[in-house]
Amino acid sequence: MSNHPAHHPSRHPYEVLAAQRLLPVLRDADADEAVRRATALLAAGCRAVELTTSTPGWAEALTRTAPLDDAHGRPALIGVGTVTTAAQAGTALDAGAAFLISPYPAPEVREVARRRQAVFIEGGFTPGEIAAAVRASGAAKIFPAHVGGPGFLRSLKAVLPGAVLIPTGGIRPAEVPAWLAAGATAVGIGNGLPDDPGELAAVFARVGAGAHVAGEH
Repeated sequence: MSNHPAHHPSRHPYEVLAAQRLLPVLRDADADEAVRRATALLAAGCRAVELTTSTPGWAEALTRTAPLDDAHGRPALIGVGTVTTAAQAGTALDAGAAFLISPYPAPEVREVARRRQAVFIEGGFTPGEIAAAVRASGAAKIFPAHVGGPGFLRSLKAVLPGAVLIPTGGIRPAEVPAWLAAGATAVGIGNGLPDDPGELAAVFARVGAGAHVAGEH
């Protein structure tokens, strides 16, 4: 997909995710907690963060975090996940979302993304759903990824070699290397990332260098 979001023209989210290799997915109790965690992630060396519509006040959290920079002074790319309706998609883009993600096929979100030239990573589980998402935008979220495991991803990658594939759901930080080895562009992680700033920074430093992430034995 060649269109870049107007508010983040310097680097496409797919490139950022490929370099970052781990996508934190924040499902928090409220906007303040989401902002706190997103800010901590940016300070730890993360650049792309996924907020979710399941967080009360998510649009407010997005408005507050979208203008931030990461630890290297680069504009943050704050995306919104669990986007399943056109209304959610429009609200997210108006609030500054750098990308949209759905957990399953969402044609109305795809249409909003097409009309507004926004990055949309559509979710799917079956090979047909995933292939359709890839045909539309070059990327797909595989959800729930833990059901199929890295072997499932490896089979998908064999028939979709150029696709940006982001497995998410039930994956622990220690399992990230296995998913990357199977062909994931980046791995979505909703739970298990450390709160300690130093430990969090170490996670991103290690996964970005291709080493085992913190917590793996």
